[in-house]
Amino acid sequence: MTGTSGKEHASIMLESRTAELAAAAELLSAVADPVRLQLIGLLSAGPSCVCDLQADVPIPGNLLSYHLKVLREAGLIVGTRRGRWIDYALTEGALDRLHAALPDPALVARQLVVVR
Repeated sequence: MTGTSGKEHASIMLESRTAELAAAAELLSAVADPVRLQLIGLLSAGPSCVCDLQADVPIPGNLLSYHLKVLREAGLIVGTRRGRWIDYALTEGALDRLHAALPDPALVARQLVVVR
């Protein structure tokens, strides 16, 4: 008889859930900074030139570049070069991915009831 035992199946499910939670935590950590959260908010209104972002987020240019890099590496934004400027925009489904990374309130409420 081949297949996985109940114990092996539970282990695989736990590893899968752990990987999902790690990915969600990594995505949420990318926006867990006030500047990056502000940038996501600005870009949710539509694409913006880095020059406009610089005016809306008054921080040094090198710091703005760092925050944009973190969001790019998280797959939340994309930059497109236009001459000497770069236009930034949210990636397709970025806000949906962030929303999906948040805990389900109903599940959290059930877990709180169990703990009490």
